[in-house]
Amino acid sequence: MSGIKTSGGNAAFHNFVNDFAHISDPNERRRLALEKIDNAPFGWYHVRAIVVAGIGFFTDAYDIFSINIAVTMLGYVYFHDRGSKLPTKSDTAVKVATSGGTVIGQLFFGWLADVIGRKRIYGIELMIIIVGTLGQALSGPSQAINIIGILTFWRVIMGIGIGGDYPLSSIITSEFATTKWRGAIMGAVFANQGWGQLGAAIVALCATAGFKETLKAANTAAMCAGNCQTALDKAWRITIGFGAVPACIALYYRLTIPETPRYTFDVARELEKGAADIQTYISGAYGNAKEEEIKALRDAETNPVELNVPKASWSDFWSHFSQWKHGSILIGTAGSWLLLDIAFYGLGLNNSTILAAIGYAGQPNVYTNIYNVCVGNLILICAGSIPGYWFAVATLDVVGRRTLQIAGFLILTILFCIIGFAYHKISGHGLLGLYVLCQLFMNWGPNTTTFIVPGECYPTRYRSTAHGISAASGKIGAIIAQTAIAPLRTRGCPGGTCWLNHVMQIFALFMLLGFFISFLTPETKRETLEDICERLHGETNYGRHNAESSIEGESTGEKKVVEV
Repeated sequence: MSGIKTSGGNAAFHNFVNDFAHISDPNERRRLALEKIDNAPFGWYHVRAIVVAGIGFFTDAYDIFSINIAVTMLGYVYFHDRGSKLPTKSDTAVKVATSGGTVIGQLFFGWLADVIGRKRIYGIELMIIIVGTLGQALSGPSQAINIIGILTFWRVIMGIGIGGDYPLSSIITSEFATTKWRGAIMGAVFANQGWGQLGAAIVALCATAGFKETLKAANTAAMCAGNCQTALDKAWRITIGFGAVPACIALYYRLTIPETPRYTFDVARELEKGAADIQTYISGAYGNAKEEEIKALRDAETNPVELNVPKASWSDFWSHFSQWKHGSILIGTAGSWLLLDIAFYGLGLNNSTILAAIGYAGQPNVYTNIYNVCVGNLILICAGSIPGYWFAVATLDVVGRRTLQIAGFLILTILFCIIGFAYHKISGHGLLGLYVLCQLFMNWGPNTTTFIVPGECYPTRYRSTAHGISAASGKIGAIIAQTAIAPLRTRGCPGGTCWLNHVMQIFALFMLLGFFISFLTPETKRETLEDICERLHGETNYGRHNAESSIEGESTGEKKVVEV
């Protein structure tokens, strides 16, 4: 009896299970399908997969960091009577709302992908992002609620969708990637965050340039009224709303992906039951196939290897990760991501503050000020973020994930110490250079590796859940950065940045802690996911043992049972 075919498959994500549906032995089908994935040479198929999964991260970064520029515009429009700047609490609420929603999305979608499968929910998170983005762009104040409250609500909703994209895109890419270049492929997906940040700055710049004459007439913030406010009200809506466009483009491909072979074989394990149910239906009988019919199908296989694979459950989860050798890995991936994101989001969501500190923003003329904020963000992104991402892509499978992460945290510790302790002795250009280096080594190091390693180092049945926990830890770090640390920059000088040097010193401490906790994370370069699980979690690589047992079974005629 050949295997039942599974649905889904497109130009970006091929259905490898169906390639071997004619093979009767499900274990042989599994071995052949995974072998084809693991040993495939890098080609256009992988490029298409990178684009489809990567558009999600383009959208994520665009939506997260576009608010960095939009808050400047919002200040002129809705807080004209307060110096055209958002109150500190409002600024924090708008920026931290996305991270709060993201934590929910990462935990919920991460768990759900292990329970019902990757295919069934991939694309839903993109729909939530689209709805949340359009909701923001169409928001307006009312008598009952101000614009900050409405934006905060929609950014929480959008954040839930963004959160779902992290574990889903990571593990789907990981489970479809070739072993030799898996790190580069996953890194290229994640590197779309850099393009997303760039896209947000470009769209904001174009929207600002479109209203140039109106905005230039306002030489001070107090003069920005009437047409000036209307122009900026349109500009921030265009800037944020454009984030829904790339998400709509990728939606079809996400909704039509096949289930990953690893989930199909290792977690779902319903192919034989499905085949029996179809036979029952064709014969005219009602109800599900009986256990003896399913057993008969399995017994008809040639020398099958029965697999005693642990099933996912909360009791098994706690039993597995309560052991230090397994739990320490989760502590390593979650802890390092938390510590990294404190500094990453503390800097990234306050680019405008950094630019003002070095004299590049804060100009009196409205057009000049917003123009400089947009161009300054472009400079920072092009000089530091984008090169960092792609340096990581080039070196992940050569140097290794663990090495890049440890080295990155160490370099960042040094850089933040220099900025923090020599802040008042460094020129504006020197401070800009150090800030760019921080962005470079964040992305060419822990920002990329903390995303990749959790997608590789856990068993299939918990890969998404564990990645979601690790990613959620990172966003908790982002919340800490925005609510507890970033506001410290104005301590002693409301509206200024006189405590920014101490904030950088705090970031240095967290980078040092990240350096030490990174020793708990494993190296995963150029090993199959099954070999990684066998080495780290003691779970038998039954793909290899199946082949060995089949050879032995041919000579003895015995049925083998492989304990996993």
